[in-house]
Amino acid sequence: MSLSHIIATFGLVGHLRPAPGTWGSFAALVVGYLIHLAFGPLGLAFGVVISFGLGLWATGRETAGKDDHDPSEIVIDEVAGQWIALLPVSIGATHAAASLQALWPGLLAAFLLFRLFDILKPGPVGWADRRGDPMGVMLDDVIAGLFAAIGVLIFAYISHGVLGL
Repeated sequence: MSLSHIIATFGLVGHLRPAPGTWGSFAALVVGYLIHLAFGPLGLAFGVVISFGLGLWATGRETAGKDDHDPSEIVIDEVAGQWIALLPVSIGATHAAASLQALWPGLLAAFLLFRLFDILKPGPVGWADRRGDPMGVMLDDVIAGLFAAIGVLIFAYISHGVLGL
């Protein structure tokens, strides 16, 4: 088993069935939580950069010479996107000096919104997915993660700003 395969499948999580992308996102949520506990939002942001770079390399290696440019077992793209979606929650928890667990609605929103945008592939998410290359594999989830992060911020504004909860 190659290093590129272990990275691309996020430690073989991508082989879980059904719905390997959802398993990858869930594993990213758990690992992202641990990164936040150890290193805070900057550590999580660094994790996004590292997962994107390693994911681009690993995806290129795993799909070279194959017809399928985005096999379902490759979930490192979900990791990068899910961590982007988690960033507003991580930053908010740090800013409020609160535990990440206290912001569980934000964690749930980040997970569900990311999966929604990753599955539906609206606008630029679908454009990136249709590229048919390793950059497209990674980029569609990065864009889905950005959309999800914006959604998390909107929900936080409604909850904390408008409703005052």
